[in-house]
Amino acid sequence: MDMLFAEIKLGQVMSTIVYGMLGFLLFLAILWIMEKLTHFSIRRQIIEEKNVSLAIVLGAFYIAIGMIISAVVG
Repeated sequence: MDMLFAEIKLGQVMSTIVYGMLGFLLFLAILWIMEKLTHFSIRRQIIEEKNVSLAIVLGAFYIAIGMIISAVVG
């Protein structure tokens, strides 16, 4: 069991946590900006009005933003 965790350094774990939180905060900021830029409520369109096409486009956008943030942070 000790051999499994022998290569893990505290600095690496901390940087992973910090960069993960940074990526998550950037993702939330982009979500907030998207909500402000559109002239309608994204949440209401997807949940209440069941706008599947908006959900698909938004999901693809989130995947792209996640990939960009991952490349920048990593």
